[in-house]
Amino acid sequence: MRKVSVDSLVVEWGDDVKAVSEDEAVVLVNHQATGDVCTLMMCLQDKGTVVRQMMWLMDHIFKYTNFGIVSLIHGDFFIRQGKAHRDQQLVLLKEHLEKYYRSRNRKWIVLFPEGGFLRKRRETSQAFAKKNNLPFLQHVTLPRLGATQVILKTLVAPQENGTPAGGDAVIKESKSKGLQWVIDATIAYPKGEPIDIQTWILGYRQPTVTHVHYRIFPIKDVPAEPEALSQWLYQRFIEKEDLLTHFYETGAFPPLQGQTKAVSREMTLSNLWLVGIQSLAFLSGGMWYCILQYFYHCLF
Repeated sequence: MRKVSVDSLVVEWGDDVKAVSEDEAVVLVNHQATGDVCTLMMCLQDKGTVVRQMMWLMDHIFKYTNFGIVSLIHGDFFIRQGKAHRDQQLVLLKEHLEKYYRSRNRKWIVLFPEGGFLRKRRETSQAFAKKNNLPFLQHVTLPRLGATQVILKTLVAPQENGTPAGGDAVIKESKSKGLQWVIDATIAYPKGEPIDIQTWILGYRQPTVTHVHYRIFPIKDVPAEPEALSQWLYQRFIEKEDLLTHFYETGAFPPLQGQTKAVSREMTLSNLWLVGIQSLAFLSGGMWYCILQYFYHCLF
C-alpha cells in the first residue's frame, strides 16, 4: 500500500469513476457534515464535465447557505425532511426531475440516502434497526428509500430494468439511455472527525487527508421493486459500515474483490479551481452579511 503524503487533500480508493464520467449515473453518499458536499466537488472537478452536468439533492437548509443561490440557479433540488412533508416532497422531486434533469443535460445526480447527518440520525437509526432485526451500524445510518426510488423510476430507461419509467417522453426526445450506473461513494475522515463548510472556508483545522471510496454497479443489477430495492440499499450501507470500520482500524480501505492489495489515487487539484471556490465562498458570505444588515436596519 502506497504511503499518502501529508499535503494531499483527497485520496480516492476503489473503482475509477472516470471510466463512467460520460454516462448517466446516480451517486449514493454517506453523510457526516456539510463539508461532504465540498469533498465531492473536489473529487469530481477532474472528472471531465461531471461537475457542470450534475444535479444535487440536498436538505432544504442548504438553500440558506453561501452556495444556496448558486444551487438554485444550477437547478439542484432542496428536499424538506420529516414525515409531515415526505409524500409532498417526493411528488415535487419527480416533477423537478422531469422538468429540469434532461432539459439541462444533466448526467449525474447526487443524493445522501441517510436523510441527515450521522450524528443526528444515528440513535434513531439504531433503534429502528433493533426493532426490525437489522444490523447495528455505528459509522453510517440505515438509508431511506423514497428519493432513491423516485430517481430510479423517473430516470431509468424502461429497457434497463423492465419497468415503465417516469418521464419516458423526455427520455425519448433526448435519445438518452437513461441512468446506466449507481456509484456508491463512501467518505472517510481521519479519526472519524468530519469537516464542515466553515472549516473549509476559514481553515480552523490543520491540513488533513479526506478519503473517498467508490463502487460502481450497473443499473440492471439494481432491483426496481420497493422491498427488494430497500434491501439492496440496506446492503450498500452495511458494506459502507464494514469499509469505514476497516478504514478507522487501519488507515486505509480494503482491496476490491480480486485485488491482493488496495490501490489509492491521490487527487491532483486545480489551483485555479480552488481559488475560484474560495473567492465565491467569501463573496457569497459578504452578500448574506449585507442582506442581514439591511433587514436589521429596516427592523430597528
